[in-house]
Formats: sequence, structure tokens, C-alpha cells
Amino acid sequence: MQDILIVGGGINGAGIARDAAGRGLRVTLLEQGDPGGATSWASSKLLHGGLRYLEHYAFGLVGEALKERSMLLHTARHLTRPLTFVLPHTPELRPVWMLRLGLAFYDGLASGDLPRAAAVNLAESPFGAALRPGLKRGFTYADVQVDDARLVITNLIDARERGARILDRHRFLGAQREGGIWRAQVENIRRGELFEISTRSIINAAGPWVAQVLASMPELPQKAGVQLVRGSHIVVPRLYCGQHAFTLQNDDGRIVFLLPFCDDFTLIGTTDSRVSEPAVEAQISEGEVDYLCRAANRYLRTPVTAGQVVWAFAGIRSLYDDGRSEPSAISREYVLQLDPGPAPALSVFGGKLTTYRSLAEKALQKLAANFPQAGKPWTADVALPGSAGDESAEALGERLRQAHPELAGEPVSDVPRDLTANSTGELIASLVRRHGTRAESLLAGIRHASDLGQNFGGGLTELEARHFIRHEWAQTADDILWRRSKVGLFMNAAQRAAFADWLQLEIGLAP
Repeated sequence: MQDILIVGGGINGAGIARDAAGRGLRVTLLEQGDPGGATSWASSKLLHGGLRYLEHYAFGLVGEALKERSMLLHTARHLTRPLTFVLPHTPELRPVWMLRLGLAFYDGLASGDLPRAAAVNLAESPFGAALRPGLKRGFTYADVQVDDARLVITNLIDARERGARILDRHRFLGAQREGGIWRAQVENIRRGELFEISTRSIINAAGPWVAQVLASMPELPQKAGVQLVRGSHIVVPRLYCGQHAFTLQNDDGRIVFLLPFCDDFTLIGTTDSRVSEPAVEAQISEGEVDYLCRAANRYLRTPVTAGQVVWAFAGIRSLYDDGRSEPSAISREYVLQLDPGPAPALSVFGGKLTTYRSLAEKALQKLAANFPQAGKPWTADVALPGSAGDESAEALGERLRQAHPELAGEPVSDVPRDLTANSTGELIASLVRRHGTRAESLLAGIRHASDLGQNFGGGLTELEARHFIRHEWAQTADDILWRRSKVGLFMNAAQRAAFADWLQLEIGLAP
């Protein structure tokens, strides 16, 4: 008998599973595909309050998100990094006074752990070097970049280590109340097997599928709905020098970001396109690619074209239906719909990557009366796996290089630098970025480059690939090349195909 059955392995489900398991509750989480492999990994990779939400008077949402941003800077240190944003001013759009006021509110709601906003003369600053002539006034402010896919996986790892059962590639088919408990029907997708789980409560955190899951429990009231909005991004070779980002006002009132990405690239996003159905593998449209290029080219000195795109991805956001017709105006605030009773059911509508932890805490608060034995809230100041201690990523990387002198200078690839990391030092740095302090245990027992196993290119070795399979629920090439890591960006087509062939054989042989 489970205390909580969570449907959905995106960031909200992962955060709830971690929190609940840490309180001593018996937890099972079901994910129909790759954990975090639908919406949660396809974000703009930011922990932010949402500067533009202030225009819609969403002060509570922005304040909560900025508080969570500050917490995650400390509890997910290896997955986050502060980022300077440059906001150019264009006279025909928002006036200077509005930008100043918005940034002042933004700083006022924040905790003060990042630099405050400041005016900048773009004509005289390196921040303006990539921008077209004529853009002179601007502002800088701070937010945080995050590895969204690994944030999901790291929460699930912690949940599992605290006793939660994580069932990936398992589909929730429905549930009925019976004698004060839920009897849920579940399908093991890989094996085609059906079985039942008995649980005292159900949390529906299925994201874009939240309405379908709710409909599969017909005795529950259908109190709320969702609007599905596709957000798409493109990745191009690096457009400018420096590790700052740009916040660009588009002529339709929306915001488009230019973000430094994986050192050698620039990420451009996002769009807001209404869709009617959820999709595991949402696809960007040609129109969205053109939209993002046009938005960037309103500001860039050297135009970006669709032909430069090396990777594109899209995700379907599940936004609470507040009745607004314009996708960009729909609230990003979440709604927790509880059907109480001896066997409660809670559905999560909406939400943001940044606020997943506080959402989880509030979800469990709503169920507190049903679980008086549960522990108290605990996640605000407890580090995620890989982020314990005070050692910086640079210090950890140097210590690991010192601990493995026999690896120093050993090549990990014969591919040029523009396609792959080409030294073990860079490999160790990549492992630290992905695994934090747990990179140390990953390298335990490694005495020579050959101990890393087959080199697939892009900085991916057999050692890490097997770790992803055995400990992080990876099953497909995309799971590893684009979600557990971004090494696919540094591999050519032949390398990606060869890795997919190896993985197919490896998974086929697995028990």
C-alpha cells in the first residue's frame, strides 16, 4: 500500500516525490516516457521571476519565483549559474520609465544575492558590440541559468534514495475509489503488462496530460482546465562574445531571449503557439524558426538565419485556463485542485520550472490532514545530490584532475575541438557540470583513459553512458545525447548514429 501515487515524472512530479519521500511517506511515481522528457527539459533553461509578468501584476508569482531562484542557487549549485542579462531599449516599444520601474520592482522582490539592475550605455559597452548601430540605451539585470533536464533527474535520484519507487515507461490508465483507498490501473509499456497499485492518495502532476488523467477518474469533479501552449527554441553557433544574455522586446509585445549555451552556442527562445493536443515530442514549425530569427535580427548587427540552426526543440506548456485568449498573457501561476476525503486526489494545473519546490511543498500541505505521521517541510535548505558542501566547481574539477594524474593529457577523442571536448581536463569539467560532487564516485577506480571505455565523441564515454542507463533511467539515444547531457551538439551525424547503434544493442542485452 502506497501513501501517494504521483502521475507524471516532470519537474513538478519529481519535486513532489522528493519532498514526500523525505517526509517518510511511501511514494510511487509513474512516468509514461523518459523522466522529464516532455515539457520540463524543453524550457529556456532559466530560473527566473519572469520580469514580463510584472506587466500583468503577477507580483505574488514573481516574488515566489525569485525566492525559489535564490534557494536553488544554493541547493542545486552544480546545475545553476548566475547570468547577466542585457535589456536594450527601443523607443517604439516600452518606455524607459516602465523598464526602470519594472527592474526596480524585480530587484525589490529579490533577496539581494545577485547584482542589482543598472543602466548601461550600449554604444560604449562590450555588451553592445553585437547589436546594430543606434541601440544606445539599455539595462543590465541578473537571473540564473539552469540545466533543466538534470534538475528533474537529480530530484528523482534524491527521491529514490529516500525510498520512493520511480517507474519510468509506465502509463496510468485510471483509478477507482474503493473502501477509502484508490486502486490504480497501470501499464508497463515496455513489457505490455497490466497491474494494479493500491494507494491512499493520488497526485496528478501529468503536465500537458493533466486533463486526460483527471478524466480517467470520472468520479472526480472537473473543476479546472488547461490551455496548451508550445514553446520552441533554436540553437545556433555562438552569435557574440561574452557570457551575457540578451532580453529582447519584440514588436508583438513578447520577450525573446538570446542565451549563452554550452560555451560554443547561442540559444534563442521562446515562442507561444497554442496547440490542441499534448505531445511527447513536440516539433518546432518553420514559422516559429522564422519568428525567432526575425525577433533576434531586430537587434543584431549580423543577422541570424534559419540555415544556421544546428538544433531545435519544443515543449508543450500546460497553463491553467484563466480565460485569456492571448497565449503570452495566460498566467504562469499554478493551481492545486484538491478533491478531499479519506482517499484524496490532487491535480496540479500550470506552474513554472522555477517554482517546482514550493509547489511541491504546498501540494503536500494540502494533503497534510491525511498523513499526520509525515515529517515537516525540509527541502528549502537541503542540497540536491551533487551539490553538497561548499567546494566550487572549479576547485572540485582541479581536485579530480589531481586525483587522476594518469588521465592528464590523455585524449578522449580524435575529433576537432569544434565537434568535441578533446582533453580529459575538459571531460572532468563536463562530468562536474552534470554530476557535481558525485563525479568523484563516478571516476572512482579509473586509472587510465582506457578505463573510461569506448569513446563516442562529443566528450561522452562508455563509463558515463552506462551510468545514465543504470542509474538515471536512460533508454534511448535522445535521453542521453540531448537530455542527460548535450553532447549531441558536439558530435557529427555518424557519431550520433554509431552511439544509437551501440545503445540499442546495450539496452537489448539488459535484463
